[in-house]
Amino acid sequence: MLKGHQSWVFKSKPTIIASAAIGGPFESKGPLAEDFDTLHQDVWLGQASCEKAEKKLLEQACETAIKKGNVKKEDVNFFISGDLMNQIISSSFTARTLGLPFLGVFGACSSSMEGLSLASLIVDTGAANYVVTGASSHNIAAEKQFRYPTEYGGQKPPTAQWTVTGAGAALVSSSGYGPKVTSATIGKVIDMGIGDPFDMGTAMAPAAVDTIEAHFRDLNISPDYYDLIATGDLGSVGHRIAGELLIKHGIDIPAEKFTDCGILIYSKDQPVFAGGSGCGCSATVTYGHFLRRMREGDLKKILIVATGALHSPLSYQQKESIPCIAHAVSIEL
Repeated sequence: MLKGHQSWVFKSKPTIIASAAIGGPFESKGPLAEDFDTLHQDVWLGQASCEKAEKKLLEQACETAIKKGNVKKEDVNFFISGDLMNQIISSSFTARTLGLPFLGVFGACSSSMEGLSLASLIVDTGAANYVVTGASSHNIAAEKQFRYPTEYGGQKPPTAQWTVTGAGAALVSSSGYGPKVTSATIGKVIDMGIGDPFDMGTAMAPAAVDTIEAHFRDLNISPDYYDLIATGDLGSVGHRIAGELLIKHGIDIPAEKFTDCGILIYSKDQPVFAGGSGCGCSATVTYGHFLRRMREGDLKKILIVATGALHSPLSYQQKESIPCIAHAVSIEL
């Protein structure tokens, strides 16, 4: 059901009956390592390229979520996924492996919550019984496509972020036990004229704020409604800017309940500059860390606001600025 201008409220409250998070060697050294289902010590996963390694991460995340949900793969109606590679090849080639009807999405690093929003809408309308949704990224693949190959050894500024090597997936059902998806707010494209690909946090922060503001306005609720509100991958720079903008907009979210997936996934000792990023960032932290905390009763109501920078190598070469977007999903017990 449409609520307000850009939010959906799901009457049937679709259930996340299972989820999975798969990571790489760098993620295994982070503070959330225990929340991953599988951590690989080979960044190539035994594959011939980093792009094929990313596909393998996403395949494992989806297959693990389906297995944990005790559902036969042939009973899953649709697969929804997105990634950062050209023409979302990680997702489409994973769909080839899974053999499921496929809907590909591109919201850059917001793809995880874009996919969860659409999966929940499809289930809520009765158009599916089971939908698996996921997102992935790979550090080497993303660096090669969007910036410089890692072999180049180019130095980065403190505002840069480290793309997560990982994939997360969720199995959404019309029935069953687990956290419920209660609402979603679809973001608008916000462009503040920032063109620095080494400062994604600053570019994406206004989009996150716009969606958070819209969510509270459309649903007529306040930050007090949630136990935790997490942005996707603003990192330390963007997260600070978002907090300042929210206060200017009259929204005061207590620091103890306002966090960021890109800040949580790595430790301060890891050389990640401003924090984590990539489609796999919000996907692994949400489907691994946050849902574990919900299942353990530590959290009951969370709002995940995944953020994405919608630029490409082509748009950057044409000296375009970086348009950004954020999608918010409310998950409750």
